[in-house]
Amino acid sequence: MFALLQAAGAADTAATPAADATVAAAAETTNAVVESVNAVAAAAPAAPSAAEAAAAAAEAAKNAGQQNITLMDMIAHSPLVSKIVLVILLLCAVYAIALMFEKIIVMRGNKKRTVEFVAAYKKAKSPEEAAQLLSKQPDGFAKKMFAAGYGELQKAKDAGLYNNRDARGDLLERIRSAMTAEQNKGLEELGSNMTFLASIGSNAPFIGLFGTVWGIMNSFIAIANTQTTSLAVVAPGIAEALFATAAGLVAAIPAVLIYNFSAKQTGTIGGYLEDFEADFISLVTRDMDKQG
Repeated sequence: MFALLQAAGAADTAATPAADATVAAAAETTNAVVESVNAVAAAAPAAPSAAEAAAAAAEAAKNAGQQNITLMDMIAHSPLVSKIVLVILLLCAVYAIALMFEKIIVMRGNKKRTVEFVAAYKKAKSPEEAAQLLSKQPDGFAKKMFAAGYGELQKAKDAGLYNNRDARGDLLERIRSAMTAEQNKGLEELGSNMTFLASIGSNAPFIGLFGTVWGIMNSFIAIANTQTTSLAVVAPGIAEALFATAAGLVAAIPAVLIYNFSAKQTGTIGGYLEDFEADFISLVTRDMDKQG
């Protein structure tokens, strides 16, 4: 019996090293697998969470909004159609402003000459005295009217019709027609470029509106291409579009102002010239009555 117990103990003692060796080998294999998994996890980038992605998008939009965009940048990056619209409106604005200064100088100068000429004319008692007084006056529309009317009067005198009562009506009509023709020429000269000013004032806002519509259309195309509604993406295009409208107003406003000023001044000067024509006809008829 004792011999059997010794044999069993010897068998257990022999089996223990083999089991220990098997357990050690399994542990080493497990450690190797764990280390491999850790290495792969460390090498692969961590997937961002939804909150991190939203924060990154907000930061990108913020950085885009902080970009400084100047007026020249907008014009440089605008499409070709918008540039053509801006060039047209710029030329119209420059021309309208130039006409504004030109019309102010011309209208005031002609008004002053007309008023001074009529004041000098009222001192005359006869057509001949008026011719002497007005010969030293500066050239103007009123002086041309007087020269035309006085020329018809001299022709009638040379033909011996000045004192003919039967021909008086025809003579006065010829004098009136000659003076009216010169008056119309003067008013036409004063009203030069008025049609162009009216065209700029009425059409420039619509030209600018066309540029605005084109720019907004491009902004919507940009929204569709980028698939984002961020203002940082669409704001430059909208700003370019609104600038076209502003350019149209810049061209139209001075054109309308100078058109109204020119129309008023032309009407005022025309009234002075009509009064002068009536006064000259009255002077001629009084002189005819004196001479029989």
